[in-house]
Amino acid sequence: MTPDHISLHNKQFEPYLSAAQLSEAVQTVAARLNQDYAGQTPLFVAVLNGSFMFVADLLKHITLDCEVSFIKVASYQGTSSTGEVRELLGLTEDLQGRPVIILEDIVDTGHTMRRLLDTLAEKQPASLEVATLFLKPECLQHELSIRYVGLSIPNDFIVGYGLDYDGLGRNYPDVYKAV
Repeated sequence: MTPDHISLHNKQFEPYLSAAQLSEAVQTVAARLNQDYAGQTPLFVAVLNGSFMFVADLLKHITLDCEVSFIKVASYQGTSSTGEVRELLGLTEDLQGRPVIILEDIVDTGHTMRRLLDTLAEKQPASLEVATLFLKPECLQHELSIRYVGLSIPNDFIVGYGLDYDGLGRNYPDVYKAV
């Protein structure tokens, strides 16, 4: 049962998106990836920590041969982006000539994604795309072409389904927004 509100640190959150809505969005993204990459063996690069639930659920619906790698970057402190991206844990696979899809939980300002795209493009993949569960179009501060978007959402601060507020809230199967 979904709580009618949750409290994390000093903030209150109310239900926003149910686990069923999230599952439908994930399956839609997976279906498009399966279609677009049929006959290929893409490398999925999952951005930790927030994407872990999205990635786990997405991969259950991927019917392609694929590889998965994880990287960890950070640009958030509290409820807002610092604008500074720090790569914390790197990628060891050779990307040259391979189709690469970055898997991200949420793209808002685009600072992290711009840095990742620039960094990974230097490794000369055959193609480089982004699949994100959430996109906040009104927050974007960079010109980004994001081909696979589960849900476009307004500029609300959200937690749950892998997303956190200073470390708390990732474990909820539903998504909540700050009130």
